[in-house]
Amino acid sequence: MMDFILEAWVSSLIEMSKAGWMLGKGKSWKPGEKLKLLFAGYNGTRNTGSDARVEEMLRQIRYILGAENVELSVMSQNFTLSRGYFEGSRQVRLPDIFPPFLADEVPRHHGVVACEGSMFKSKFANALTTMMIGSLGIAAAQNKVSVGYGAEAGYMDPLVRKMCARYCRNSFVITRNEESRTLLRDLGVPTELGTDTAWTFEPHPPEFGRKVLRQAGWDGSMPVLVICPINPFEWPVKASIAKFALRRIAGSYKESHYRSVYFHNSGPEADRAYERYLTAIANAVAAFRKQHPAFVIMVATERLDARPANRIAQKLGGVPVLTSDEYNMYELVSILRACHMMVSSRYHGIVTSMPALVPSAGITMDERIRNLMRERGHEDLLMNVDDPDLESRLLVAMDKFCKDREAIVCAIGRTVVKNLKVMARMGVYFEEEVQRRYPEFPTRKGEWNWEDYLPPISGGLKKLAEAYG
Repeated sequence: MMDFILEAWVSSLIEMSKAGWMLGKGKSWKPGEKLKLLFAGYNGTRNTGSDARVEEMLRQIRYILGAENVELSVMSQNFTLSRGYFEGSRQVRLPDIFPPFLADEVPRHHGVVACEGSMFKSKFANALTTMMIGSLGIAAAQNKVSVGYGAEAGYMDPLVRKMCARYCRNSFVITRNEESRTLLRDLGVPTELGTDTAWTFEPHPPEFGRKVLRQAGWDGSMPVLVICPINPFEWPVKASIAKFALRRIAGSYKESHYRSVYFHNSGPEADRAYERYLTAIANAVAAFRKQHPAFVIMVATERLDARPANRIAQKLGGVPVLTSDEYNMYELVSILRACHMMVSSRYHGIVTSMPALVPSAGITMDERIRNLMRERGHEDLLMNVDDPDLESRLLVAMDKFCKDREAIVCAIGRTVVKNLKVMARMGVYFEEEVQRRYPEFPTRKGEWNWEDYLPPISGGLKKLAEAYG
């Protein structure tokens, strides 16, 4: 019921925005003004992947359109947690109850860039997808730039799916895989194929990551195996006034409370599946350490992941746990890249480690890691969170880190360079979309190489491009 109310509320706001625009309410971009773009996403929660990909979107779009020509704003749910991020951009607070905010904030800009990776899916929260559709829909209703950048689409509940088809048909969505593009195209949403945008992210130097590992107990004598777990069975998050009332009155639903009126999926079945997942990972890692000496650390790239990370650490007799609460995105990615092997249920744990050629295996709950591992040609390093034989399959995958390391590294290198080129093409698409909406906007003239459509990249990425291009 709460999801329905939220979806109806946002739909009505889009319709009202459209009517207001047709009656002359609102302003479009005019030559001589800076192009004001609002980046709509799930930031300010210390989700390393979400923050890193938005950081690179901002850098890329500012570089392509010219810093002197744009004014960029980013949504954040907590300014303290996003302090020091998104340099050169204005941060605006996204409240938990967001429809009035969208109705007020989106019209202040000349366009919206929706930047959440899981943009169109019900797997995590219908509220999040509704917010993405609302941001894009209000901008499109006012004939402004309305772009989904690096989007993923999956199963959507029927009403959300109808909202997407109705209100995003005048938007332009650049997906990060062909599967997402096909799904959105079937809904009549204009698309092009792109990728994620975290490929160009540059963390602190490698020395920082190695220093933290030494402080955690690593003596350099053995390779570091990093595990990035999640609780895959606590999703989706749904709004519930009844649970919220019981939480306030009787203290019920404490464990499943996310924030405000939102609650995680919970119950005996979810608890049993979660325990099987944790135990399978812990047992596989313990068996691997008996065969191959390794220094094991747990990394929570999202604040919520500290809970499964600590649970697995306990099962392994106590191994270091590093979290995004303690380390910002520049620090945490440096730590990941200083490791030698990775097992991750976090998509961006894998993506942000790949430029350092860290061999990785994925334990997935949805399409994101699955699509990436298929792109790499590493289906043998892919598992599902609910596989009944997860423990044995994970042990086999980790053995391949040792036996097939060179081949795995080469495939990773090729995939990174391929995605850098695709990300550059996304920049071309975005520039063309701005020109389509605002023909008088001053864009760059002349011929440009593919690298010129990326934000300035590190020497390490340039070497990868030379080696694997």
